[in-house]
Amino acid sequence: MRGRTAWAAAGGAAALLLTTATGAHAEGRGDIRVVKTVVNNGGNVIVGTSKTIRYPVDITVRDNSGVKKLTDVFTFNKTNGYTFATWDGDSSCTKKSTTTSVCRATLTIDPAWIADSDTIDSNRVAGVWRIDATVKANDGDYWISDHIAEYKVKRAARLTTVIAPEKAAKGAAVTVTGKLSRANWEDRKYHGFPGQQVRLQFRKKGAAQYGTVRTVTTDGAGKLSTRVTVTSAGSWRWYFPGTTTTSMRVSAGDALDLK
Repeated sequence: MRGRTAWAAAGGAAALLLTTATGAHAEGRGDIRVVKTVVNNGGNVIVGTSKTIRYPVDITVRDNSGVKKLTDVFTFNKTNGYTFATWDGDSSCTKKSTTTSVCRATLTIDPAWIADSDTIDSNRVAGVWRIDATVKANDGDYWISDHIAEYKVKRAARLTTVIAPEKAAKGAAVTVTGKLSRANWEDRKYHGFPGQQVRLQFRKKGAAQYGTVRTVTTDGAGKLSTRVTVTSAGSWRWYFPGTTTTSMRVSAGDALDLK
C-alpha cells in the first residue's frame, strides 16, 4: 500500500492520521507518462520551528491526447516512509505543446503539526524524500508514477559569530566564538548541534569575498571558540556547509578594527 497522510477535523480539533509507505510501483492505462519532476525549484526544503513552508512540485507530463491534470501528489522520507507534508489537491497545468504540459502542485509543511505526524522522533524524518504522483490525460489515460524525484527536507540551522575584543593592534590575539544550533521538530526549539565541523572565514576590509582560515568542531553544546592573530581590519564569520538532514548556514560577519 502506498503511504498517505490525511488531515481531518473531528469535534473541532484537528487530528493527523498516518500510514507509512511500503513498496513502490508504477501502473496505469495508456501512453501518459511523467518525463521530468523538479521539487522546490531544485533546492532543499528547509523547515524551522514556527514558519509554515510551502514549496512547488513541477511535474512534466506527456500524452498523445494532451494532459488533463494531477490527481494525486504524495511525498515522504524514502528510508522510513514517514511524512508531514500535505497537498490540498489544487494544481495547475501549463501547456507546452499539444502533447506535453508542466503541472504544478504546492506542498505544505506546518511545524506545529510535525510532532503529531508520526510515532518516532520526528527529527528522524529529515533527510532524503521522494515524490509520487498520479497523472491523467484528456483521453482518460492515467498513470501512477512512483519515485519520480528525490529531494532533501532539512532541519533549519542557526549560527552566530562574536569577536572579542572588536578592536586590536596588528599582531595581537583575539577570540572568535559562536554557536551552531538546529531546529528540533519535537519541542519546536533550537538546540546546540555538537560534533560538527564549521569553517572560520575572514574578509579583509575592502575585499569582496571571505576566505577560510581554519575549521573548528562544535563542542557538546554546539559552541565554537578559537584564537586568531590580527593581521588587518576586516570581518570574521562562521560557515557551516550543512548535512543531509540539517541546512547550510552562514553567520553574519563581526567586524574587527585595528587600534
